[in-house]
Amino acid sequence: MNKELEEKIKPFFWVEHDTSCSVCLSVGEYLQEVFDTREDEGFEGNGYDWASLAQVFLDEKCPELQEKVDFDPEGSMFVAYSKDKDSLVEFICKFKKSCENKEEILDLFSRAELD
Repeated sequence: MNKELEEKIKPFFWVEHDTSCSVCLSVGEYLQEVFDTREDEGFEGNGYDWASLAQVFLDEKCPELQEKVDFDPEGSMFVAYSKDKDSLVEFICKFKKSCENKEEILDLFSRAELD
């Protein structure tokens, strides 16, 4: 993992494993205001909510990565992982870019389903 990519994906962070890699996010601060827009529906901004948002993003913006990127969220952590490092890099760079576009991320989130 190079420093340039680390900076580009912050506050997400990269984790290398023996046969795969992960991108994680400790939830609760980054884009909490997005999740708050649907708080009355039960969204809290936890790892499962992030995974729901990321799944909509994957379905609509990166369908070619569907079979290569998976999610394994926890209550306090969003986790995306893959055995294909390049696919995960592509996913997280595009997802982070969408996260920084408030209008786009709110639109994607409007189709997220509560887990």
